[in-house]
Amino acid sequence: MSTMNISLPESLKSFVDEQVSQRGYGTSSEYVRELIRKDQDRLQLRGLLLAGAACARAEAVDGAYFAGLRDRVRQRAKAGAQE
Repeated sequence: MSTMNISLPESLKSFVDEQVSQRGYGTSSEYVRELIRKDQDRLQLRGLLLAGAACARAEAVDGAYFAGLRDRVRQRAKAGAQE
């Protein structure tokens, strides 16, 4: 694992220390790693949304579409729970 040193004003360091103690992180590094992972996820989701918005619509997006989507998610969750 690589090391990176950052400088923070006292107010941000206090905030990080608070988050570490209140949210159960072992170290400030764990907290920062989690923030970076969440940012990576956000950027990936943004990319997927933009790619989806650029695609031609394949089917109507209405109540029936979302009901079918929920059913597929539930079926996958059941299959995963049985494994």
